[in-house]
Amino acid sequence: MPETPARSGTARPPTGAGGSFFGRRKAKKLRGGQSDLFETLLPRLILPDSLPDDLGALFASPPREVRLEIGFGGGEHLLAAARAEPDVGFIGCEPFINGMAKMLAAIQREGLDNLRLWPDDAAPLLRRLPAASLSRVDLFYPDPWPKRRQRKRRFVSPETLALISRVLRAGSSFRFASDIDDYVGWTLRRIAAEESLIWAPVSAKEWTEPFEGWVRTRYEAKAIAAGRVPSYLAVRRAGL
Repeated sequence: MPETPARSGTARPPTGAGGSFFGRRKAKKLRGGQSDLFETLLPRLILPDSLPDDLGALFASPPREVRLEIGFGGGEHLLAAARAEPDVGFIGCEPFINGMAKMLAAIQREGLDNLRLWPDDAAPLLRRLPAASLSRVDLFYPDPWPKRRQRKRRFVSPETLALISRVLRAGSSFRFASDIDDYVGWTLRRIAAEESLIWAPVSAKEWTEPFEGWVRTRYEAKAIAAGRVPSYLAVRRAGL
């Protein structure tokens, strides 16, 4: 399966926020207005080099909690969540230019002020975030890297799960969704090996039905039409 911007969470050598963002992983040429947003709006929303211990300080109005979505793609889930819960702070991570362009346009159009952005790979960001600073981490439909020689490039690994666990508050959740059975199994095996993460479903509904408030994207609709069955894993960070 070829890599496309519809897939997220791609592991790659980080460039850091100070690197050149243009020219990295784009599918369509940006329109003039979209390019302008990278110069005018993104600098106001990008995470600073030095992060505060309380991530709520990143937002104009102190949020009741802060969440992260890794690889938001077209931004459907992140935008829906930001609209539905304006008192929550959201950090969106997306290395693809076109996905980031859509997000910036929506933020400007709707005047959303509870979003902050990271236009690069998520692993370096997870290392920088303060411990126990997030109430949830989402990873939806990451690139499956289906060929055996490619699987080491999958975002889910023992290292990244340990990083996700570190930034989650006790009792909070890591949510994962995929339509690729092999990647779901891959993820569950690595979750089982991470002692601080717990997946303990009571019934099949907990992994076969979408999360509450779920937004079905065009990609997911196509996957279901093609006969692939999505799985939705809600994993809890151990602790009170």
